[in-house]
Amino acid sequence: MNNVKNVFSIKDLENLTGIKAHTIRIWEKRYNVLEPMRTETNIRLYDIINLQKLLNITLLHNHGYKISKISKLSEERIPVLVNEIISNKSAKHHAISAFKMAMMNFDQSLFFTTYNKLLSEKTFREVFFDVFIPLIEEVGYLWQTNTISIAHEHFISNLIKQKILINTEKIQTQENTYADQVFVLYLPDNEIHELGLMYLNYEIQLKGYKTIYLGATVPIESIKDVKRYFDNITFICYMTVEPNPVSVNDYVNKIKKEILIDNSVFWAIGRMTENIDYKHITDNIKLFTSINDLTSVL
Repeated sequence: MNNVKNVFSIKDLENLTGIKAHTIRIWEKRYNVLEPMRTETNIRLYDIINLQKLLNITLLHNHGYKISKISKLSEERIPVLVNEIISNKSAKHHAISAFKMAMMNFDQSLFFTTYNKLLSEKTFREVFFDVFIPLIEEVGYLWQTNTISIAHEHFISNLIKQKILINTEKIQTQENTYADQVFVLYLPDNEIHELGLMYLNYEIQLKGYKTIYLGATVPIESIKDVKRYFDNITFICYMTVEPNPVSVNDYVNKIKKEILIDNSVFWAIGRMTENIDYKHITDNIKLFTSINDLTSVL
């Protein structure tokens, strides 16, 4: 079972804030900006309050405040200053910090408040690219380094999914401008990282195309069924961890032999595409390095 983390090592703080552990120790020793707990062996441990304070201090420091000045501010003044310096330029960094705090505290209200403030200044597309993508990447790193638990990662991911679904629903009632073109979006067998695919579905529908969204862990046999109902299909497969580097070329060859036997097209995106040998690429197969890269050809 995964235990929810509410006590952090100095390495966790480094991962969460981007401030080196050595610098945190100096700030703590010289300026008393944090109040760690100590184990019997004198190892520093920090609670959520210390984490939140350091995130705020980091934002102030990144905007030109010297740590010597920050250390003299009252506990109440620091968050006030943070709010005062938030602008379009700094909103991205503040929002990511706020979303991380929402994640650490399982605080839906903070997530929604931060999101709604961003949406009052940006389009949903800008929020996704400027804030959600960097946040997702950072959350992945925090999980890999054991700074956060699966519970934290699932909590924040599902809230982001919720926002993608809400925005997708808003455009689903619009008339389909390009009825002759159908995009079928899916994740391959054993692939569960769905956020990127969900957002692609939103972008493609926003441009007026018809999409068939199949979702996670779809075997090749299942996508064959769609071909009985539609012509001129573009299949979009998002490969984050599957098919693995050893099997990805076999997967592409199987797609060619079993799916691309008519005028269908296959587009692949995600980290695993880096392992596809270009000798397997034909005119009806395209590889994309990013969501922006793919949506730019629509």
